[in-house]
Amino acid sequence: MEDRFIEIRLEKRGVSCVARMLDDLAPRTCEAVWNALPLGGDAYHAKYARNEIYGLLPAFAERDPGRENTTITPIPGDVVYFSFEPWQLVTGSHGYDESDNLRDLNNIVDLALFYERNNLLLNPDYGWVPANVFASITEGLDDIAAASQDMWKRGVEGERITFARLDR
Repeated sequence: MEDRFIEIRLEKRGVSCVARMLDDLAPRTCEAVWNALPLGGDAYHAKYARNEIYGLLPAFAERDPGRENTTITPIPGDVVYFSFEPWQLVTGSHGYDESDNLRDLNNIVDLALFYERNNLLLNPDYGWVPANVFASITEGLDDIAAASQDMWKRGVEGERITFARLDR
């Protein structure tokens, strides 16, 4: 199979990066994401995992891909897929409110990217949170990392993260 690439963009900040799909390591996750593209939503910066930005989306695959190529210690450039039930995210400690519309969803997909080292996917409410690594950033990591730090320092309000196919 020929390599497939996606563009991940922070709309408000006008910054993007390119990631190569890891079809050989996470074929089910890659196929689910690829078939659903383009995707996008409000952008958030991680509260627990450290150096992560992400978007929360309604589940988009006919069948969840399950766990494959999982990690609890993502590295810079990892692009990951999480699947959550609403009860896992609507606790008071997460800080989402009614405007985030998470309570109305049956399942929530979190598409995220990690931009720096020393991340640990541990949620104090319920434990380890393995993620499927389905892509790796090949271009623009420094730019997206700087924009992600800006989100951490200045806030995420009004920022959107989008994922789209990139023809090469």
